[in-house]
Amino acid sequence: MGTRAHYGMNAVQEHEYALLGGLNRSKLGRYLNLIAAAISAAIVFALLSAVDFAKRLGIPTNLPPVVLSLASAASVFAALYWLFDKYAWKWPKLGMLLKVPDLSGDWHCDGQTINADKSLGYVWEAKITIIQTWDKIRVRLSTKQSGSNSVAAALLCDEADGYHLLYHYKNDPNIAERDLTSHRGFAELIFSKDRKSGHGEYFNGHGRYTFGTMKLRKL
Repeated sequence: MGTRAHYGMNAVQEHEYALLGGLNRSKLGRYLNLIAAAISAAIVFALLSAVDFAKRLGIPTNLPPVVLSLASAASVFAALYWLFDKYAWKWPKLGMLLKVPDLSGDWHCDGQTINADKSLGYVWEAKITIIQTWDKIRVRLSTKQSGSNSVAAALLCDEADGYHLLYHYKNDPNIAERDLTSHRGFAELIFSKDRKSGHGEYFNGHGRYTFGTMKLRKL
């Protein structure tokens, strides 16, 4: 990774990530289904009651079927899940219950390569951007020479050490960097409980065999 990390030319999308030790996503889906069904029933009841009341007052009222379809449990579930996926899971108290840390944002990274004989190699700097929702994530690390993007990841909430982010990435150097080759690697980052700093290790393979350490600071 290190001086080998800048955003590649190909379009990269967020991907799903495993949640270790947190609330099971299937359970959350069941909870949202129950809430959606209750809200849908309440909306439909309110609409039909309003129509019935209007008719009693002699006001001609017609309730289009499309209105009832918009109030269906499926529609309410879709709206609830969108709100949860984008916003609600980030609420501090809810995040503690779910055990899913919000790591999204920009981070400054100071890296240190370690040689095979355990001596210190070169130092490097990078910017890490984490894009995260409830069920998807993307980790982008960029420097002047090249860039890496995550292709798979997992999050672990450790009550003793903090939050662990493990991810597999693909690196693509800039076209002008003739001495650099595309490669794949793996990183493990541990974030502090206040999510203001972090540290970790990385190793590269499948094209470049290097490894080292990283220190992160939230921008």
